[in-house]
Amino acid sequence: MRTYKPKDDVQKKAYYTDRFYVAPQVPKSDVESDEVFAKDLEAIKAKFEVLDAYIQVEQMVVWIKPEDNYGVIELMRDELEYTQLSELSAIDFIAQRDEFEIFYQMLSMNKRKRVRIKMSIKNGQAVNSVEKLFRSADWSEREMYDMFGIVANGHPFMKRILMPYDWQGHPLLKSYPLQGDEFAAWYEVDKIFGKEARDIVGPELRDTSRVDRYDSTRFARLGHEVPFGAEVKGDEPVTEQSYQEEGGVFLVKKLDKASSVVVDDPQR
Repeated sequence: MRTYKPKDDVQKKAYYTDRFYVAPQVPKSDVESDEVFAKDLEAIKAKFEVLDAYIQVEQMVVWIKPEDNYGVIELMRDELEYTQLSELSAIDFIAQRDEFEIFYQMLSMNKRKRVRIKMSIKNGQAVNSVEKLFRSADWSEREMYDMFGIVANGHPFMKRILMPYDWQGHPLLKSYPLQGDEFAAWYEVDKIFGKEARDIVGPELRDTSRVDRYDSTRFARLGHEVPFGAEVKGDEPVTEQSYQEEGGVFLVKKLDKASSVVVDDPQR
C-alpha cells in the first residue's frame, strides 16, 4: 500500500475558470505544401464546395457545407482511400455564435495520412447520418445526440447511449451545470424511492470526490463499523476484518494484516 495523501483541496482550484475558454490555434500551412493532400483536396473540390482548407499538426482540415457531409465522406472512402472513420463529434460554440462545429476524423492506412472534415451547423439543426458508410459512426452519432442534442437524420436508432433515455438536458453543453441541475440531483431518488421520499432521502450528492464517513450505511468506516443508524461518537474500537474464507482459497495466500507494510517508494 502507498502512503495516503489527503486530497481535501482537490477541487478548490480549477485549471480554467472560464468554461468558454478557447485554446489558441496552432500554426497552419498551405495544402499545396503536401503533394498527397493537394491531390485529395482537388478531388473534393471537383464535386463539392470547399469553404476552407489547410494543414494543421500534419493533417489536412477541410471545411464543407453541412448538407454535403454524406457525399464528402463517401468520396473520401470510395475514391481517396480514407477507409477509417476514427472519430466524429461536436464542439459547442453556442455562446459565441449560436453554432456547433462537427468534425469527422478520417484515416488512410495506404497513404498514412489523416484528414479532418469539419462543418458548422446552427443550434437546433440536424446533420445527415454517415452510419451507412461507416459502422463506427453508429455509437458516435448517438453519443453526439446524447451529449449535445444534435440529431443525425437517417440513423437507425437515434437514442441516448450514455445517459438514461428519460434524462433531461445534454451534459457536454458548456451551459450545462458541472455537477448537474435540479433534475440530476433528484433523478436517482425519484427512480428508486419515488418523489414522495425526497424529504426523507434528500438530493443526490454529485461531487465525485466527496466521501461521507458518517453516511447512514457506514460503508466508508471499514474497521470502525457501528450498527445501522447508530450515533458515531468517534471512539469506536477497531474491528479487524477477514476478507477470506476460514478454509482459505487454493493457491492464494491469506492476508496477514500484522505483517503488511506501507510502501514509501512510489516507483517500487
